[in-house]
Amino acid sequence: MNTTRTLALTALAPITWGTSYLVTTELLPADRPLLTATLRALPAGLILLAITRVLPRGDWWWKAAILGTLNIGAFFALMFVAAYRLPGGVAATLAAVHPLLVTALASRTLGERVTPLARAAAGAGVVGVALLVLTPGARLDAWGVLAGLGSAAATAAGVLLTKRWGRPAPILAFTGWQLLAGGLVLLVPTLLIEGTPPLLTPMNVLGYAWLAIPGTALAYLAWFSGILRLPASRVSLLSFLTPLTAGALGWAILGQSLAPLQLAGGALILVAVGVGAYAGRPAHRPVAPGPVKSPERVLVHT
Repeated sequence: MNTTRTLALTALAPITWGTSYLVTTELLPADRPLLTATLRALPAGLILLAITRVLPRGDWWWKAAILGTLNIGAFFALMFVAAYRLPGGVAATLAAVHPLLVTALASRTLGERVTPLARAAAGAGVVGVALLVLTPGARLDAWGVLAGLGSAAATAAGVLLTKRWGRPAPILAFTGWQLLAGGLVLLVPTLLIEGTPPLLTPMNVLGYAWLAIPGTALAYLAWFSGILRLPASRVSLLSFLTPLTAGALGWAILGQSLAPLQLAGGALILVAVGVGAYAGRPAHRPVAPGPVKSPERVLVHT
């Protein structure tokens, strides 16, 4: 698969994630963020596990648990804490720090050559997100800010470790392990904090089905495939497409207005993604991730 096609397929993940804001506000019950996070991850992981019927083996039990916690469980939980304690624009801007962290650490942890232009693109993307979503007089909350930065750090660490460790199994199984682990991490806090799930309407079921299958199972398949095939610093820049998609859907479907400054922010995001994805085409020099072993030697079937 050539680089352009891989980038395009990987970009479907953050674009799909951008629909979650619209689906959450229009189709799902209010004030159930942890339930939403759990029902995004756990059913998706169970579906992929049922399809592949493959379980981890050896050290991949704890590796899958760590990756699932970082990429899914901790990321979703901290993101929703930030969203509830901060204005949406502040939370989105803090989450956008993730590509900055990846581009800053990829050279040391993965041996990737990150060009200065790629680093500049990451910074420009954060500015673009801020212009797109921040509002004047947005209040700050210390715990909300820490949660927002924590969600960015969790997903950045997840991207770097996913790239460094590689995968010992087909991508369906590899993604299913992480989604299942992340969903299990979220399950107990969801029940303790939010209690028994409410009676769901057909619209609620439709919303959860969209988030679980296209918005999580298929999106993370595309995301992890891109991380494993491309330099992590380039893939991470695609995440700027999530707030851009959310803003575009708010304008097109909900009738939300976009000021000239917001339009400039959206344009800056597109420039940052384009420049970061292609500028310099940096060589990738991984740090001894080890060969991908054949599934017959590292897997056990259910």
